[in-house]
Amino acid sequence: MPETVLVTGGSGYIAGWCITELLRNGYEVRTTVRSGGKEQAVLDAVSTQLDPAGRLSFAVADLTADDGWDDAVKGVDYVLHVASPLGGGATDDPDAMIAPARDGALRVLHAATAAGVKRVVLTSAANAASPSSYATQGVTDETLWTDPEDPTLSPYRRSKTLAERAAWDFMDSHQGSTELVTVLPGAVFGPILTTSNIGSVGIVGRLVSGRMRGVPRIGLEIVDVRDLADIHIRAMTSPDAAGQRFLATGEFTWMSQMARTLREGLGAEGRRVPTRQVPDFAVKLVARFRDPSLREITPALGRRNRHSTAKAHRILGWQPRPAHRTVLDCAHSLLSHDAL
Repeated sequence: MPETVLVTGGSGYIAGWCITELLRNGYEVRTTVRSGGKEQAVLDAVSTQLDPAGRLSFAVADLTADDGWDDAVKGVDYVLHVASPLGGGATDDPDAMIAPARDGALRVLHAATAAGVKRVVLTSAANAASPSSYATQGVTDETLWTDPEDPTLSPYRRSKTLAERAAWDFMDSHQGSTELVTVLPGAVFGPILTTSNIGSVGIVGRLVSGRMRGVPRIGLEIVDVRDLADIHIRAMTSPDAAGQRFLATGEFTWMSQMARTLREGLGAEGRRVPTRQVPDFAVKLVARFRDPSLREITPALGRRNRHSTAKAHRILGWQPRPAHRTVLDCAHSLLSHDAL
């Protein structure tokens, strides 16, 4: 009998690709949605890659509530906890993002351990294994934990760090057989399955459409969403992965390099991609007086710190594809979906 994997947040960008690759590898998949009305959208998205008939089922469960999680994990062999409630929005309350992410992870772990699930793979973020100071240079690895008490941290960085730390603390006190692995991705790009939830891919869309008039001096460690799904499955099945953190970052790429890749690789469709780099002071001024949404990126201006994925290569045999391929595949996918 094929093993069954629960993927949380099936309507999400990363979750959709995890579901697709699990089905492609012969697993039965159950995925959570916050309401039954989202089931068809997930089926439609996955169906763009393969026929999920008879092998994809659904459970209604919300990370912000206890209801539904015991049923969601019943009979499941593994859990990929990919979803994280963003919450918060523009609120100044730091707990608006932190509490849902942390409590949601603990709800999944409580249910999974009670059900005797073999292993839970939790999606964290490279930002949970980064120096608190963006000025730090060099290469860091999974042994580093971001300091959640650093007052300069954005709510997102703090929420991912505290959620992962809470998960490990829970497992340290758990005496059962369930194992935990965490995967810490960088900036996730690549093809989309649907236009309903494109996540960080929107950055590429803004570049290709010309809505981004200039390029800030920001570097991203680009990982392809397909490679991210692959490392989740490897982390789920590798005997040596139990109890480990794995960074899943790709090539460090300045946004100006991304823009050049798009401009040169898309031909006529790349004619609107900006090439002018915006000075740091200009980005900070806009963030302060015109666009508060940019405030979270201003500390990253000029950041050169990178993460090592040597551990994932050594233990999991994971090898991500080059960043330029991911960026171009992402752009072609957005264009084909008319998602600009």
